[in-house]
Amino acid sequence: MPQKQSAMKELRKTEKRTARNNLTKRRLKELMKKLDKVLNSEDKKEALTIYNKIQKLVDKASKRKHPFTRGKANRIKSRAAKKISKSSKKEKK
Repeated sequence: MPQKQSAMKELRKTEKRTARNNLTKRRLKELMKKLDKVLNSEDKKEALTIYNKIQKLVDKASKRKHPFTRGKANRIKSRAAKKISKSSKKEKK
């Protein structure tokens, strides 16, 4: 437990930041699972709306640099887009 006033404040700030970062990560994980489920049901429009939500969440988080850096954010968006394009190619066959 911190003894000094500044250390106590820093601990409070860290706890708030950690909670916010965990919330963002959890929302992303839920959206990715939802995307996988929608892609299995082959609903293209719903998949694109979920992808837009993922993109918005990740961009906002990377703007703050926590919990994602810009590179990781781009990687997440790219992988989600790849899943969508792969599923649309399966539909065409």
